[in-house]
Amino acid sequence: MTALGKLFRTTAFKLSFAYLLIFTIFAFVGLGYVAWNAQRLLTDQFISTIETEINSLSEQYRFGGLRRLVNIVERRSRAPGAMLYLVTTEAGERVAGNIGALPPGVIGQTGQFETLYNRTDETETRPDVAIVRVYLLPGGFRLLVGRDIEERRRLQEVIYRAFGYSLLFIVVLGCVGGWFITRRVLKRVDDMTEITRHIMTGDLGGRLKIAGTGDELDRLAQNLNDMLDRIGELMRGMQEVSDNIAHDLKTPLTRLRNKADEALRTASTPDELKSALEATIEESDNLIRIFNALLMIARLEAGNAREGLSDFDVAEAVRDVAELYDALAEDAGVSLEISVEDGLPIHGSRELLGQAMANLLDNALKYGASAETPAKTVSVSAHRTDGEVQIVVADRGPGIPEGERSRVLERFVRLEMARSRPGFGLGLSLAAAVARLHGGTLRLEDNGPGLRVVLALPLKAMELPQSPALQSAA
Repeated sequence: MTALGKLFRTTAFKLSFAYLLIFTIFAFVGLGYVAWNAQRLLTDQFISTIETEINSLSEQYRFGGLRRLVNIVERRSRAPGAMLYLVTTEAGERVAGNIGALPPGVIGQTGQFETLYNRTDETETRPDVAIVRVYLLPGGFRLLVGRDIEERRRLQEVIYRAFGYSLLFIVVLGCVGGWFITRRVLKRVDDMTEITRHIMTGDLGGRLKIAGTGDELDRLAQNLNDMLDRIGELMRGMQEVSDNIAHDLKTPLTRLRNKADEALRTASTPDELKSALEATIEESDNLIRIFNALLMIARLEAGNAREGLSDFDVAEAVRDVAELYDALAEDAGVSLEISVEDGLPIHGSRELLGQAMANLLDNALKYGASAETPAKTVSVSAHRTDGEVQIVVADRGPGIPEGERSRVLERFVRLEMARSRPGFGLGLSLAAAVARLHGGTLRLEDNGPGLRVVLALPLKAMELPQSPALQSAA
C-alpha cells in the first residue's frame, strides 16, 4: 500500500474529511441565507422606491395634467441613476422617458414585474433587466416607473465570488489541516506499531511513548504500558516459579528417591519396609501441598477464583480462624490475644481469606514464638479505618529486615534464619495473592520488636444481619 493510500484509509483522515464536508455545508447554507436576505431586502427597497415615485407622479398628473407630468419625467430621466421612467399613450406610443425599447406587450400589463429594456441613450443592443410597474393614468395614458437591477446582479456576483473563494479556502485549509493531523496521528500510531512488533519478538522491556498531551492516544499508551508492566511481572513470576521449583523441589524429590532406594537396598523386614513407605508417603504429601499452593497462587493471580465471591462479615471469619489456633498457641506456650471489631462487611471469599489468615497465624506462631523470644505473645485484630478493613497479625519475634520485606512475598523465598524450620516459603505469597484478589494489600511492618502483618481489604456498604444475641436484646 502506498503512503498516500495508507493516509486515505486512516480514521483521522476520514474524520477530517467528514468534518470538512459538514463545515462546508453549513458555511454554504449560512452564506446562502445571508445572500437571499440581502437580495430580498434590496428588492424590497427597489419596490418601495418605485411605489413612492408612482404615487408622486400620479399626484403631479392629477394637479398639473399631462404637460406637467411630461416635464417632471423628462427632468428626472436626464438625472443620473438607475431609475427608469416612461409615459405612453393608450396605444403604446412613447411620450416621454428614458426607456427606448421594451418587449412587446409589456406596456399593456399592469402591476409589478421584471422585464428587459433598453435606454434611449444606449448604443448597445444588449438589453438590461429592471423591476417595473405600469400605472394607468386617467385619460388612457400609461406611466411606467422602474429600477435597474444592476446593483442586485453585482451583489449576486460578489456573493458567487465569495462562495467560490470560500469553497477554495475551506477545501485547501481542510486538506492541509487534515493532512497535518492525519500525519501526526499516523506517526504516533506507526511508532506504537513498531514498538509492539519489538514486544511481540520477546522484548517485554519496550514501552509506548507518551507525548504528555493527555489525549486518547496518551491514555491508550499508558494503559498498554500498564498492561505490559503487569505481563512483565507475571512473566518474571513464572520464571521465578520455574527456577524455584527446579531448585526447591529438587531436594524433596532427591530425598524421596534416596529413601525409596535405601528401602530397596537395606530393608529386610516388613516393619522396615512399612517405615520406608510411610516416610515416602509423607514426602509425597509435602510435594502435593507445594503444588496445591502453587496452583492456588496461580489461580488467584489470574483472577480465576472470582466466581466464588460473596458478601460476608470478615469479623466472624477472623474470630473462627483465631479460635482454631487458640489450642495450638496454648500448646506452644504462646499467649494469643484477639481483638475484633463487630460488623466488618466485605465482598470476597471466606475460604480463601481463612486460608490466608491461617498462613499468617502459622508463621506468627512458628517464627514469632521461638525459644529466643522473651515475650511469647501473638495478637490478632480486625478493625475498620478509612473505608477499609485492616486485619493485623503481630508477634514479638525477630521480625524481618526492612530490605527483605518485599522479597519474602515472592514464591519459595525463605530467609536464612527460617531455613532450619519446616516450610516451603509459600505462605506469605498466598496471603498476598488473596489480598490482591479482594482488591486489597498485604503490608509487612516493624512491631518493635517483631513483625506486624497488615491485611487491608476494602469495606462493602451493606447491611449485615444481626446476631441472635443482638436480636434478643432488641
